Amino acid sequence: MQTNFTPEQLKDPAIARANEILRACVHCGFCTATCPTYQVLGDELDSPRGRIYLIKDMLEAGRPADVRTVRHIDRCLSCLACMTTCPSGVHYMHLVDHARVHIERTYRRPWFDRLLRWTLARIIPYPGRFRLALLGAKIARPLAGLMPDARLRAMLRMAPRRIPPVSRNDDPQVFPAIGARRARVALLTGCAQRALNTDINDATIRLLRRMGCEVVVARGAGCCGALTHHMGREDEAHRSAAANIRAWIAEKRGEGLDAVVINTSGCGTTVKDYGHMFRTTDLAAEAAEIAALACDVTELLERLGYRGQAPQSLRVAYHAACSLQHGQGIKDTPKALLRSAGFEVVEPADSHLCCGSAGTYNLLQPEISDELKRRKVATLEARAPQVIAAGNIGCMMQIGSGTKIPVVHTVELLDWAAGGPRPSALDPAMGGHNPAASGQ
Repeated sequence: MQTNFTPEQLKDPAIARANEILRACVHCGFCTATCPTYQVLGDELDSPRGRIYLIKDMLEAGRPADVRTVRHIDRCLSCLACMTTCPSGVHYMHLVDHARVHIERTYRRPWFDRLLRWTLARIIPYPGRFRLALLGAKIARPLAGLMPDARLRAMLRMAPRRIPPVSRNDDPQVFPAIGARRARVALLTGCAQRALNTDINDATIRLLRRMGCEVVVARGAGCCGALTHHMGREDEAHRSAAANIRAWIAEKRGEGLDAVVINTSGCGTTVKDYGHMFRTTDLAAEAAEIAALACDVTELLERLGYRGQAPQSLRVAYHAACSLQHGQGIKDTPKALLRSAGFEVVEPADSHLCCGSAGTYNLLQPEISDELKRRKVATLEARAPQVIAAGNIGCMMQIGSGTKIPVVHTVELLDWAAGGPRPSALDPAMGGHNPAASGQ
């Protein structure tokens, strides 16, 4: 694609990167075949190619974002299926992230949109606040039908029927390896996950310890910054990310780290991009160092030679989170681990398509999100599974709100197969058929 940025514009590293990405695009349109919003809406401007044209026009002109551009960029899930499909290697993620920052800085949204986004940014990254908000939403959920805005109704429906108790495993501490220590790793315990499902971190810690890992929950580490990053709130996202970088670098410089382990794939995609995010700052070297250490929990388990034996034969439908398969390029490892443990693994049709969760997308674009959820649940249920496994809390909540089939994290099944407890979602006595369910 030909671009026409001025030499002065190209002095800005963000514009220079956008120019590089735009020039890689050859207009082929392969991305439209795998774009979920294009599949639902059928509008060229709701495809990656269409959005690339809008972004190019906006950035080249150096003008503030307009209503049309904002509408179509807001509809993008950042599922990154287009990057998997693209034969030219167009790094759409960096381009759309930059566009969102530009929108946030130059476009004044309607007051309710500003309030809603501000509220989400002030609540979800903070587990304590989020837990209180979920409790309030749970109480108010019977009134959801009276809400005048679909986004408010979606927020009320988000509250799980069962809010888990606080897990002390999320507090800063060191969990010693069981047996000989093979590795020392930091675990990102996350933010929303700590309020929505504490079983995931608990299972991760148990399993990694049995695999010979000393697991560190570092003091000062918290939200990865993904949620605010994808809303274009760059300063807030960088503050969260910088806190993590400093916390993990302190551990690495101290007793050492072999990996930064992440069990929420949306966070993993962001942490692995810290090097790019901080490339022009004083934290550039440390950010790149942490990004190189970051790995999904299944990557580490494969590296350590995971072995397990399922206590019960189960047919598991594996849902590939977009941030894992497209954002990190991890496609086969989770399935291979589950099969090695004795589970029967099946996949839905169109497994490359998003479930519609996408961070806060299901709250900000509920109509499109609901349609994507309906399609995803239908393809999963068509495989007649006994349980659905995924590697991302957002996907688990989204899918769980549309099905009665139990939804668990992949690591919960792997932990169970390696001697851990049976996942609570599989046991009706532990809080219902599906603790992720919301508003069924």
